[in-house]
Amino acid sequence: MPDLDRSRNLWPQIADDLRKRLRAGEWAPGERFPGTVALAAHYGVAQATTQKAVVALRSEGWLRLEVGQGNFVSEAKPDH
Repeated sequence: MPDLDRSRNLWPQIADDLRKRLRAGEWAPGERFPGTVALAAHYGVAQATTQKAVVALRSEGWLRLEVGQGNFVSEAKPDH
């Protein structure tokens, strides 16, 4: 479980960590991204917290949602 500063909002920290992992190529373009339940278990937080991080990554273009299938890594990395 990664170190999180529990005195600050957790979801932005998780989104930052996931961004770093995406940039590093931990998940390939087109690959299914872990679900919010699995991410919550990994980070030791509530599922709602990881949901906020995933929504942020989708809005930035890192992930795309396929209804009924889950989130997938976008083909092109955003310029952020």
